Amino acid sequence: MMATAPAPETLTDHTGRPRPSVDMPLTYEQARLGMAFHEAGHAVLSMAYGMHVITSEVMAWEPEPGRWAVTGKTAHQAQDTPAWRYAAQCAAGELAQVGYLMAYGLWTPERAAACAADHDRELAIDVLGQFGYRLGRTRAPEGGKSWGMVQGMARRKAGLLWREIRTVAHAMDERTALTGDEIAALTGLVNPPFKGGA
Repeated sequence: MMATAPAPETLTDHTGRPRPSVDMPLTYEQARLGMAFHEAGHAVLSMAYGMHVITSEVMAWEPEPGRWAVTGKTAHQAQDTPAWRYAAQCAAGELAQVGYLMAYGLWTPERAAACAADHDRELAIDVLGQFGYRLGRTRAPEGGKSWGMVQGMARRKAGLLWREIRTVAHAMDERTALTGDEIAALTGLVNPPFKGGA
């Protein structure tokens, strides 16, 4: 566990606003593994959908003596990714974290609610909107899809890839950070080459 918080930009959403902090009624070890599942959900679905995964990591620190906090980050290149697949990988983190609670006998309504990742939904809405796709929070706009529909897509794909998500989550919990190539080696998925230069 780090003694201090990660860089401020790690704790903000894509608009620069601080991501909400939620109390998760779990032990440190349980919460850290849950966050590893969240990031593994993003990483595995990204790779399965043809995105180049750069890194995926879980971060934990002690904001004050006797208290701890966890977050995570997955970096990928989503160039040429179909819009709804991009949105589904955004939804996959929260779904994988709730799946972890269910699979490990930790699920309660309060814990499931604490997994909410509105920043992932808002990122999907904004990114898709830039390309003319309409993603609604609670209902499907004309010609578009609702977040619930996208979650359904992600849930199906995550179910098919649960073994890979679980493998990556446990490796990430143990090592803290994984490269995309390490994730590919662990899962047998292909990490497409990075497009473009540095």
